[in-house]
Amino acid sequence: MALAGAFLCEDQFTCSICLEVFENPVSTPCGHSFCQSCISSYWDGGRGAGRVYLCPICKESFRKRPELHINRTLKEITEQFKHIASAGSGLPSSPDSGPEARYTLSGPSSSSPPPPLCPVHQRGLEFFCHTDGVCVCSACVDRAEHRGHSVSPAKREWQIKKSQLGISEMELKGLLSEREKKAEEIQESLKAIQAAAESQTDGAMCAFSKLISSVESCQTDVLEVIELSRRAAEHRAQSLLKELEEELTELRKRSAALSQLSRSEDYVHFLKTFPGLSAHPQTKDWSGVGLASELTSGAALRTVSHVMEQIQEEMQRLPESCQRILLDQSAPRTNPKIKRVQEYAADITLDPYTAHPRLIISPDGKQVHCGERHQQIPDNPERFDRVVCVLAHQGFSSGRHYWEVDVGGKTDWDLGVASRSVNRKGKITVSPAHGYWFLSLRDQSEYAFRTEPSTSLALSIRPSRIGIYVDFEKGVVSFYNVEARLLIFTFADAFPDTIYPFFSPCTNKSGRNEAPLIIRPVA
Repeated sequence: MALAGAFLCEDQFTCSICLEVFENPVSTPCGHSFCQSCISSYWDGGRGAGRVYLCPICKESFRKRPELHINRTLKEITEQFKHIASAGSGLPSSPDSGPEARYTLSGPSSSSPPPPLCPVHQRGLEFFCHTDGVCVCSACVDRAEHRGHSVSPAKREWQIKKSQLGISEMELKGLLSEREKKAEEIQESLKAIQAAAESQTDGAMCAFSKLISSVESCQTDVLEVIELSRRAAEHRAQSLLKELEEELTELRKRSAALSQLSRSEDYVHFLKTFPGLSAHPQTKDWSGVGLASELTSGAALRTVSHVMEQIQEEMQRLPESCQRILLDQSAPRTNPKIKRVQEYAADITLDPYTAHPRLIISPDGKQVHCGERHQQIPDNPERFDRVVCVLAHQGFSSGRHYWEVDVGGKTDWDLGVASRSVNRKGKITVSPAHGYWFLSLRDQSEYAFRTEPSTSLALSIRPSRIGIYVDFEKGVVSFYNVEARLLIFTFADAFPDTIYPFFSPCTNKSGRNEAPLIIRPVA
């Protein structure tokens, strides 16, 4: 609708079939516009040359009847023009009509104020010279300086420009509305972020409080274990010391009796007592007895210190991890994996001997788009004859490979790899089980990986360049949004034989999907 400043005339709004101002205008793929009923009747009346439909103006042919939709922008401008024309009292648009006649038919009513006077001829500035862009009087039109110029009544031109101004104002209001909605959206997002920050702050504080309580509880348990171990060692020591003390007491008694007996002068008493005292007393073998505990080795302290070091390391990494996650969510950041896969860049070119007859491939083999009609080319065994797709020259039976394809401006496409042994004739079932591994876009927004059934993908950022990476040994095929440096999807399988890069620009949909797929050098 960006028509501000453009010059409108009746010819621009006239159907070339009925020669009347457009009614429900539609546009053909070649760019010409007609009334919807006129072009439909033209093609329905047999003037479409059998199965070929011709444009009445440029004679471009279409094997399939184009789907025609109302050109709403042209319809709105046409309605504006009709309104202006009716306000201008039905002024004829023929350039053969003289300026005086035109003014007579469309001049101001008796209630209108008189036009300003020409400073040279003192006549009303009733006309507008499109050639020079100035208002002139009838005498000026007949003079050499304006003779042969495109001239129309000034009031009518004023009405047209006012209409154009109204269209510009409508556009401006649309832009304002869009930006106001975007501002509201950002404000709502900010409120949601603020609420989420408050909620996560509370949650984090609660988690840390629980952690502190858990550490304190763990400290109590560890100290209790150490205390129990100490008490057990004390009890064991007391038991051993008691037993030793009993034996020591008995041995001391025996030693005192022997000492006393040795000093006795009564040999009868000595001989009688000696056998009992000279015998070795019954005692415990203490050579293998000892008091030991893991407390003396410091094992408990080492275990506590090791666990605390691990916790401290994790706690030190926690702020950085949170920051990285939040940055990844708020704005796309460089994915180092893309740099790694780009190291395996392959020079890919399209193989025209595999291309569907409607596909047009550039001389350098780097671009492909779908044409309007089939080309007269051999139907060799390698060629796809029903699905508008093409394979690359390069096939892979080992190693890692990567390439990038521009898809910007397209509403539909397929990209990936296909097995050398796939069926290329007639109806094709596309899935990994049938030798196809590819990503698809349909209707500008529906992304999917072609499994059975398809795996739908929700992408927050629309990619304009797709990176494809394959690792033959691992059976991996991955797809990347190159500009955003984001992984879109990865599929793991086993490739049964050689695989080839696979491309389908899909049909051009009456010009809505005519942009090519372009293989780009890897940066």
